[in-house]
Amino acid sequence: MRLLLDECLDRRLAGELTGHFVRTVPQMGWSGLKNGELLALAEQEFDAFITVDRNLPSQQHLTQFDIAVVVICVPSNRLADLQVLVPDLIAALPSVGRREATLIGERLT
Repeated sequence: MRLLLDECLDRRLAGELTGHFVRTVPQMGWSGLKNGELLALAEQEFDAFITVDRNLPSQQHLTQFDIAVVVICVPSNRLADLQVLVPDLIAALPSVGRREATLIGERLT
């Protein structure tokens, strides 16, 4: 699966997602883009966009983007917090749906 990690995520998370083609927003040269612009570019090259931005699903009309959005719900974006949910993330990837958000970890509040 082709995965794009949001710029708010520790880039070292890419190494945890073995078996997938993983790039970060900065690697793509897309740092600083607004979410709508970013998703429009990402849908052309990636299957899923991974973020910790809990507001993204309510701020964007995800049905207009042909990409899956995965929100990792963790207390912080520190690598140690993210690593705890890597097995859940990897397990969920085959079933994430395009044009919608999949939540991994604690529920959004």
